[in-house]
Amino acid sequence: MRVDLHNHTTLCNHATGTTEEYIQRAIELKIDIFGFSEHAPMNFDEKYRLKIEDKEFYENDVLTLKEKYKNNIDILLGYEVDYLKGDYILPEVINSKVDYLIGSVHFINDGWGFDNPEFIGQYKNKDINTIWEDYFEAITNMVKCAQFDIVGHLDLIKVFKFLPTKDIKTIAYSTLKEIKKSNMVVEINSAGYRKPIGEQYPSKELLELCYELNIPITFSSDAHSVEQVGLNYQKSSSLAKEIGYTKCSYFQQRERIETSF
Repeated sequence: MRVDLHNHTTLCNHATGTTEEYIQRAIELKIDIFGFSEHAPMNFDEKYRLKIEDKEFYENDVLTLKEKYKNNIDILLGYEVDYLKGDYILPEVINSKVDYLIGSVHFINDGWGFDNPEFIGQYKNKDINTIWEDYFEAITNMVKCAQFDIVGHLDLIKVFKFLPTKDIKTIAYSTLKEIKKSNMVVEINSAGYRKPIGEQYPSKELLELCYELNIPITFSSDAHSVEQVGLNYQKSSSLAKEIGYTKCSYFQQRERIETSF
């Protein structure tokens, strides 16, 4: 079974291609379960996410495709939700009738968009170990809020190859313990292959730690274009098998289901 749960649409304002083109490409690639998880509306960084007034259109579009292609592929509906300190997460999103919610951290230190090339210069303003610790503290807080099903791109902070001098497993260990406690799933996100870091999220060493802690996984291409659908899946799945994983997860109406891959 081939699963791909983290994919976007033009409604986030930084993707290309129609939703139907994504589905047609996924069928070509023999993806069995394909999920759309648009950047959820919130009152922050509104330039790069779905507008609240387009929420109903997005959901109806995905559900229409789900019905149209039900004999060819299982299409799931989700959101990728940014976790931020403060009252930013909208009840309309959390209470949506979706299959799953991905919780992600793209902002730390009072709103620094650390994975946005526009703000890469801010890495010089703070000790790199402290930046990593701040990031994983934010991930821990996201997990503890108990609103999400999947941890999005666990070690996204490595995107520009600014790596800590401290042991990465040591920095992330308590966070992974919280993920295990919460019964959340960690995605193996192949978008990292397209970024300066040149590898999947999370790193092999963190994925090994996930396996040791018996944390379930899923797969994501985090596509923002038709060409990115399913890209580098083989690398991600081969790595997971090398580490020892034989099953991955997906969700239907917030219920986790395991399948072999």
